[in-house]
Amino acid sequence: MPELIVDDDDFAAAIDDLATADRYALDTEFHRERTYYPHVALVQLAWNDRLVLVDPLAVDLRPLARVLDGPGLCVLHAGTQDLEVLELSCGAVPSRLFDTQVAAGFLGVSTGSLVSLLERFLNTSIPKGDRLTDWLRRPLTEDQLNYAAGDVLHLLELTDVITAELVEVGRLEWAAEESALVLAKPRNKRPPEEAVLRIKEARSLKGKARRVATALAAWRERRAAELDIPIRQVMPDIAVVAIAQQAPTTVEGLKKIRGLDSRHLRKGAGDEILKTVAAGVAADDPVSQPQRSPDLPRQLRPVVTLVTSWIAQLARDHKLDPAILATRSDVENLLSDAGGRLTTGWRADLVGEPIGALVNGAAALAFDGDGRLVLEKRSHQPLRE
Repeated sequence: MPELIVDDDDFAAAIDDLATADRYALDTEFHRERTYYPHVALVQLAWNDRLVLVDPLAVDLRPLARVLDGPGLCVLHAGTQDLEVLELSCGAVPSRLFDTQVAAGFLGVSTGSLVSLLERFLNTSIPKGDRLTDWLRRPLTEDQLNYAAGDVLHLLELTDVITAELVEVGRLEWAAEESALVLAKPRNKRPPEEAVLRIKEARSLKGKARRVATALAAWRERRAAELDIPIRQVMPDIAVVAIAQQAPTTVEGLKKIRGLDSRHLRKGAGDEILKTVAAGVAADDPVSQPQRSPDLPRQLRPVVTLVTSWIAQLARDHKLDPAILATRSDVENLLSDAGGRLTTGWRADLVGEPIGALVNGAAALAFDGDGRLVLEKRSHQPLRE
């Protein structure tokens, strides 16, 4: 059984020991179905010969920031959401990160689950559990504790094996660079003014309706964050769009809106909605528009399909996850001079510069006779005059 920490003094002692480790495995269990922000329910840590489970309902997690800020390497698996949880609960994220899912992508594993990676690289398995278990209910069962421990039990050993294979193929620096990018991504900072972009039904709105929808979606986002409740509980998407189209001026008018009922109008919310609608109607500032692909010169549009086919071939040749190598959006950003991932680091060498040569006429794509696409120096000799 792993150590279960439910006391601040025991946690402080564990932190003292953990702070001396060169690396540590970390995972979190959390819920966000009934809240705006994720609420941490358990933190799993493994280092050297110790594995501890920390109960954040009984222990203040903020001392963990000392370890996160320290020089130790934090090993996570698919850690994007864990980083969000750590930032909220500890006020810090790791100074150094190794994400096993990201790293495995450089060995040709596409978005591998922890279970699949353990089977592939270590020929081992971890306890199965209920994916929908309630981690906030106490006491935690023995099955829950064992399941949670399994998420970090083999993570450091898995890192050793993946690292060795990355070194063998010369891609350890690529994986380290990609983990650093994961660490650098912004978290918990969704601009309210862009909230309307996540409402599919609002994309076709224009003029006054568009302004009202933008203002209302921003208000909904702020209120959900303030109350720490899901945005759908403040107001469903369908109500945002209906209000934007009808722009009611009274509470009675709001009560007739589809998807809106009395619970959405409580505690002064009805008056706030009306003020927001009026502000949207009166606004004349430009509003956010749905995100679109960069505008490409007409002559380059056929290049996108051609290049993405070559990238898929390149990914197979190098045994890389195609999504890690480059996406269609990456190609469009490069061709439109919008920057992006293909302009820096290993991607620039492997993908960005060759695409530049293709567009500039210095290279050509061809079939090699076996159905494979190859990028080669252009001969400048037309097949037919």
